[in-house]
Amino acid sequence: MAGGSASSLVDGNWRYGGDDSKIAASIRDGHPEAGMPAMGKEFDAPEIRGLVIYIRERAASVETAHTKYNAPIPGAIVQSEKTSFKLEPVVETGLEVPWAIAFLPDGRMLVTERPGRLRIIENGRLLPEPVRGVPAVYGGEGGLLDVVLHPDYARPGNDWIYLSYGDKSPGGLAMTAVIRGRLRAGAFVDQQQIFKVDDSLYRAGGQRFGSRLLFDAKGHLFFSVGDRACPGDEQDLSQPNGKVHRVNDDGSIPKDNPFVKRPGAIPSIWTYGNRNPQGLTFSPVTGDLWEAEHGPRGGDELNILHPGHNYGWPVITYGMNYDGTPMTDHLAKDGMDQPVTYWVPSIATSPLTFYAGSRFPQWKNNLFLGSLAAQELLRLVIDGDKVVHQEILFKGIGRVRDIVNGPDGDLYVVLNQPDRIERIVPSEDH
Repeated sequence: MAGGSASSLVDGNWRYGGDDSKIAASIRDGHPEAGMPAMGKEFDAPEIRGLVIYIRERAASVETAHTKYNAPIPGAIVQSEKTSFKLEPVVETGLEVPWAIAFLPDGRMLVTERPGRLRIIENGRLLPEPVRGVPAVYGGEGGLLDVVLHPDYARPGNDWIYLSYGDKSPGGLAMTAVIRGRLRAGAFVDQQQIFKVDDSLYRAGGQRFGSRLLFDAKGHLFFSVGDRACPGDEQDLSQPNGKVHRVNDDGSIPKDNPFVKRPGAIPSIWTYGNRNPQGLTFSPVTGDLWEAEHGPRGGDELNILHPGHNYGWPVITYGMNYDGTPMTDHLAKDGMDQPVTYWVPSIATSPLTFYAGSRFPQWKNNLFLGSLAAQELLRLVIDGDKVVHQEILFKGIGRVRDIVNGPDGDLYVVLNQPDRIERIVPSEDH
């Protein structure tokens, strides 16, 4: 990467243009006048795309090595671009791979643990006993995943709690499923299955279950199902995986779902061609449904989801295979939506939320995105349907698994490795 007679490939200075298409053209066609031969006969188009991704990865690793990022310990003041903040511990011991949190109206917090436990935090203390009666879960990247409350939870008789999880079939295969129930005396009771496909559609392996749960203002439940590492299923409307779904609060199918009248299609499908979405949120400004999904090696995506649209995986992608072999050079195709933005190298995008509180007026309506592999919390400034600025608020203190607006106006962050829950508070308050 140091360059031969040319300059470095990782310093960001490009004589012939530094966007992906121009770098690919330089590799393919060369610049004989500068001593660089054309390599289009040695490398095919997917291989050239892989080289571009590799150059991006190396450049990012050099930048990371020479850039100082905030890695705050609890109580330390962090100065960001717009304001300063601190991390305050909520729970720092006793959790095992916490995945998601939700706040009950009485101030308690629900926490899912991926091994299959639903926990309660009460008065700042993690109760020692998990909630009884939670369904058994499949392991791997499955397990117990997201948790949300019904939007009218406070109404008498409507106190439903929704859980997504990896469900195991009698044959040992698995698929993402959704259930709801009520919390009574430390038990999950009155359970009702909201989404579960036929066992014949379950898939082998423990990879890529999704999943995120989200209600809209009309009481529809949106949820994501990862592609389960089964390339091709994402483009098949008769398969549940690699999709975002929409159902009514009781699991019934809304009559205006985009594929409800298509023979053979699963009627809950809202979008397809999604790889492994683990972030869903609505814009408080436009009402658009935003989604973050894991790409392969390179190509993590941020999308705005429109009913019935195809988001391209695995036909188009900005990434390549994990082993470094090329996947495709197709970055776009008619009938397949482009991402709002993407990340090469991958950061392992996961939770997603717009800040809706009042404690950080400088962050109002900014989009917050967590990453697993890069261990970053990003603040994204949105203008309509575009990302106009990105800031890394902190990096390297754990895999960011969930981000939630707290009822107190603070942002709550679920972290793995080590497993804990922190909240982001204005520094001037403490």
